[in-house]
Amino acid sequence: QVQLVESGGGLVQAGASLRLSCAASGRTSRVYRLGWFRRAPGKEREFVASISWSGGRTYYADSVKGRFTISRDNAKNTVYLQMNSLNPEDTAVYYCAAYVTDTFDYWGQGTQVTVSS
Repeated sequence: QVQLVESGGGLVQAGASLRLSCAASGRTSRVYRLGWFRRAPGKEREFVASISWSGGRTYYADSVKGRFTISRDNAKNTVYLQMNSLNPEDTAVYYCAAYVTDTFDYWGQGTQVTVSS
C-alpha cells in the first residue's frame, strides 16, 4: 500500500503562483512514477504532470507546459507541483497519484485550487 497526502491548495488571484506538495508513505519503493491530475467542476479528471521516481523524467499536459513544474525530493518522499501564472481555467481539485503496477494505482484525497479573475 502507498498513502498519498496532498497539501498547498488555496484561493489565489489570476497570475499568482502556488506550490502543491504530495507526501508519499508506505511501500514507496514500489512507486515507479508520481503524477498530478485535476478535476474541474463539471469536467472529467485530466492529467497534469508526472515524474519518474528514479530518473526524474517529466511529462506535462499541453495546457500547463511552461507554467507548471513538477519535481521530487526522494529523501522526503515528496513530489511538488509549482504552478505559476495561474488562470481561472486552472481551478480544480488537484490529486496526486502513484504509478506502481501498470497504472496509477493509488490516489490522494485531493486539494482544492481556486483561481479568481
